[in-house]
Amino acid sequence: MPLSLSASPLPGGRNTVERLARYGYGARGVVYGLVGILALLAAFGGGRPGDSHDALRTVLVGPFGAPLVGLIALGLLAFALWRAVEAITDADRRGTSLKGLATRGAHLVSGVLYLGLAGTAASLCLGLGLSGGDGMHDGTAWLLRKPMGRWLVALAGLAVAGAAVAYLLRAWKGDTTKRLALDAEARRRWAEPTGRFGYAARGLAFLILGGFLAAAAWHQSSAEAKGLGDAFVLLRAQPYGTALLALVAAGHAAFGAFGLIQARYRHIDAPDVDRIDDEAVAAAKSLG
Repeated sequence: MPLSLSASPLPGGRNTVERLARYGYGARGVVYGLVGILALLAAFGGGRPGDSHDALRTVLVGPFGAPLVGLIALGLLAFALWRAVEAITDADRRGTSLKGLATRGAHLVSGVLYLGLAGTAASLCLGLGLSGGDGMHDGTAWLLRKPMGRWLVALAGLAVAGAAVAYLLRAWKGDTTKRLALDAEARRRWAEPTGRFGYAARGLAFLILGGFLAAAAWHQSSAEAKGLGDAFVLLRAQPYGTALLALVAAGHAAFGAFGLIQARYRHIDAPDVDRIDDEAVAAAKSLG
């Protein structure tokens, strides 16, 4: 069923789940916008580019750091919940085809990952995790200790590479704005270029991350499993590395900006839990 996106969405959302989803898209946008900006600074000013955890720590040491990180933590939790709602209720009408189920499964995995990032942000806000940890390294080490752990890590690498291909295809086909409630001119002028640039950068980074996991499976060593910051470092080590890192970093900043665009303009067909609650209360009263 085609989506009708001609009407502009309400800024605050029509129900609780939609408001949480928009808050979540905004929080994700802020995190990746910061990741991109920090990587750009590293490209031109030296230093080591970081990942989403480093971006959160940068916010933490700034003015009003702990409250801001706390708000981001709540936003990431909201986004994780929205991903779960997308997967379970098929809010985006992906269907039950193989492609639809794969997309919904990817949303569920994404929700788990953002739940972990929300936990990291919360621990930073509360002063419980200032040293932090390497989530990719720790998760890979945990998998390698399991039966057939090497193959599980290899499968994870294939999944990440598959996500990379999906990102790159979205950038190539230019369908990043199909769920945005924007007119054709706005899409063409600024929303579509921002989305395509952002998804292309994420796709390239995910290809490198998938390669890291493949190396960890091959060598059976969690030390080979590295995060986004290491992917940036690898890019900078290539010929014309400064320019390449700057390009991918700018793409991550664009991905963050696109998250803010989604927070405002994305079509979100969320289940109305407010109405369900009201109906449940009414039903309970009638039974009473």
